[in-house]
Amino acid sequence: MNNVIQIKGNVKHSITLDPSIWIFDDRRIDLTKFFTEDYIEKDEMEEYKKAMGKHWSREIMEGATFPPTLEVEKEFEESKDITGTYGIYLHHFVKNAVPNEDAKTISFVTDDGESYSFPLTKLDDILLKYSTDGKPLRDNGPVHVLLKDGSNIDNPIQSVVAVNIE
Repeated sequence: MNNVIQIKGNVKHSITLDPSIWIFDDRRIDLTKFFTEDYIEKDEMEEYKKAMGKHWSREIMEGATFPPTLEVEKEFEESKDITGTYGIYLHHFVKNAVPNEDAKTISFVTDDGESYSFPLTKLDDILLKYSTDGKPLRDNGPVHVLLKDGSNIDNPIQSVVAVNIE
């Protein structure tokens, strides 16, 4: 099994992706919540403003010193981040590859040579699952392709080795 995936084809820049480092990516999505609860897309700038406001309020109330509880809270959040089941939207990476104007489809090629195609207009509906319970997808990985509507959650596209833009 290959641990990297290439985005190539009708793009300005071919890109090689390493899903093993996405566990640290702020754009990751907790898939246990995504498919079971009413998941709400978060505006990154709005989240940043809220976090800074919370930090500012805490410093005003408690002073600029870091109370012992702050370290425990931070360790808990970090351990929760590493043990989850996560995915990430594919569009974050395809936008960096810059598809050419005449590109129409996106295809996922598996290690056995199968190809699964979707219109490029559906790009915002495609998620890449890269971990289960904090562990990378070693069997049938490095990613599983899931659709945002959950229609293929029980039968994802597995063993993806390349993403072709055509």
